Amino acid sequence: MAEPRRLMSAAAALVAALLLAGCGGGSAAEDGAGAYRAAQVHDPYQVDATPLTDTDGAPYSLVDDTDKPLTLVFFGYTSCPDICQVVMANIASALTRLDEADRADVDVVFVTTDPKVDTEQHLRDYLDRYDPSFVGLTGDLDTIAAVGKPLAVYVADGARLPSGGRDLNSHSTQVTAITADDTSPMLWTQDTSSADLAADIHTLLAEEADR
Repeated sequence: MAEPRRLMSAAAALVAALLLAGCGGGSAAEDGAGAYRAAQVHDPYQVDATPLTDTDGAPYSLVDDTDKPLTLVFFGYTSCPDICQVVMANIASALTRLDEADRADVDVVFVTTDPKVDTEQHLRDYLDRYDPSFVGLTGDLDTIAAVGKPLAVYVADGARLPSGGRDLNSHSTQVTAITADDTSPMLWTQDTSSADLAADIHTLLAEEADR
């Protein structure tokens, strides 16, 4: 059915919007950080350390295993017909715009919101189309949702909708930044261009290097 497969229901969008608003979200310009082009800067979110499972079958924690100065995290699913593909392509394109030093300081993590379909091998095949270095994570759906929640990421739990269908594969669509202190100080919306994302990554890495 088409309705349960939508990326985000109206209710999901409202939940995500309320989460972002409640955490002081705002554009970089509004917060006085005019050097950023598109980043939504907010009070730092704490990152859940609960490990998920990477495409090699090993545990991977967004706290313990994110060792680079910057990790970009996106929650989505491989059979997503539109937004996930666009966002992942923009991330891959942004990384090609970075110089060698900046690129070496960035990891990308894709967390599936459809673990029943997205097996470890399926995730690996999907991510290799964008960049073989991208990390893919899967796990129990409840655990995935719990990891996303403190990052203001909504992940559907299959609850029954008023229409009678079930809310499957709905998820928030922002790209989340995790920095070296294991917090998340900013995010980018699904509409952020690869050029703006690359520029913001460079700015963030420069700030991190000065700390």
